[in-house]
Amino acid sequence: MHNRIVTIVLLCGILFGVVVPASLFVQAANVSSAVDTRRAQLQSKLTSIESQINTSQATLNTLRTQHNTLQREINILDTEIRRAQLQVRATEIVVQQLSGTIASRTQTISDLTHTLSKEQESLAQIMRQTQMLDGYSAVDVAFSSKNVSTFFEDLDAFASIKRALGKSFNTLNATRTKTEVQKKALQDQLVQKQQLKQIQLLEQRQIQRNEYRKKVLLDKTKGKEGAYQSLINSQKKTAAQIRAELFTLRGSAPIPFGRALVYAQEAQRATGVRPAVILGVLKQETDLGQNLGTGNWRKDMSPNRDQPVFVYITKVLGLDPNVMPVSRRPSYGWGGAMGPGQFIPSTWVCYGGFINVHTGDCSNSQHSLSWNSFWKGPWKYVASKDRVRKLTGGQSPSNPWNDRDAFMATAMLMADNGAGAGTYYSERLAALRYFAGWTHARNPAYSFYGDGVMRYAAQFQKEIDQLNGS
Repeated sequence: MHNRIVTIVLLCGILFGVVVPASLFVQAANVSSAVDTRRAQLQSKLTSIESQINTSQATLNTLRTQHNTLQREINILDTEIRRAQLQVRATEIVVQQLSGTIASRTQTISDLTHTLSKEQESLAQIMRQTQMLDGYSAVDVAFSSKNVSTFFEDLDAFASIKRALGKSFNTLNATRTKTEVQKKALQDQLVQKQQLKQIQLLEQRQIQRNEYRKKVLLDKTKGKEGAYQSLINSQKKTAAQIRAELFTLRGSAPIPFGRALVYAQEAQRATGVRPAVILGVLKQETDLGQNLGTGNWRKDMSPNRDQPVFVYITKVLGLDPNVMPVSRRPSYGWGGAMGPGQFIPSTWVCYGGFINVHTGDCSNSQHSLSWNSFWKGPWKYVASKDRVRKLTGGQSPSNPWNDRDAFMATAMLMADNGAGAGTYYSERLAALRYFAGWTHARNPAYSFYGDGVMRYAAQFQKEIDQLNGS
């Protein structure tokens, strides 16, 4: 009887006797307060810099409406350099914010792992002691009790322990789930941090290009307006020259600008997105490709999400996956994007007519499968689901490496992102969504992409206007 009572007491201690020292709560509160203060300071700096970036953009918008003079061009370059420098600072602050969040999340994972270990240890002790209790029957308890009252108290204690055991299982599972969620979030943030570091390099290169352009301009004109106007006139192209000029495409051979414009205008009629913006996106993607290079699908493509789909896409198109060009994996995330529009295979399926055989769609809309199982397939091509083919009127499955299909698909994705509204804001935001997705599109660190697209779009619009006689 004495041993049984001791067992019950021990179990109660295991279940309910763990007390966290108050000093730990105080320490945690102090750390949390310091983190919150630092976060607020960084956010304040970021808000100030974003305001300056917006002011620089407004200045650029005004300058571009003015008459083309040497001073105007110098002011534009100076403002673009200033804005890019601010952008680098903004990106650095975002990186610092991420670093703080990563550190905090790492500590959370450590705490959860420790808690998980303790819960597993306690559960093991409960299991061992429960096995001892299971050796007693109600009759044993009744005869070993001094009175009826004690008998029912013992039965209640046993029942409580059984319930606590179930609760401990639930707590353990909940902690394990929380730990996995935190680990996944941490991995995503580490990838984002590496991506931002890469973006900083691109921004710094843009600063260097603008500084070089300014130097060359001043060297050629000696700061004289007359010399600048003569330079502009000498650089003007005829319509024939504009049409014949090669338009470089990522993952594809260059084509004459005239043909590129025809594809872009066809895409505009189908989607409502300006040809100059379509050309701007493809030009920006080409620039990124020059920085990253060409990769291999087995090494650079996401093995669970994109590789299985890529095999089906190339098989339907009758292509050898081992020779088709895809983007090289950057220092962050995965590569494997296809063709001039740089569509990853898992995005192309919804534009190119592929559906998962089990779910009957391209997006796992009902979440009936785990994502790994969904991407694994099997997949099949359905012509009626091929959105690109419908708009181009093609006679075969749409192909991300085909120039005409790539132009149409780029315009479609831009339209899905809101570019059809036709305003500067909507086109720039759509470009940012094209690059960073809807979740991160408003992150100031990615502004370089949207700004680059709109800068190229303005240049292409001038050439289009000249061809149209405007």
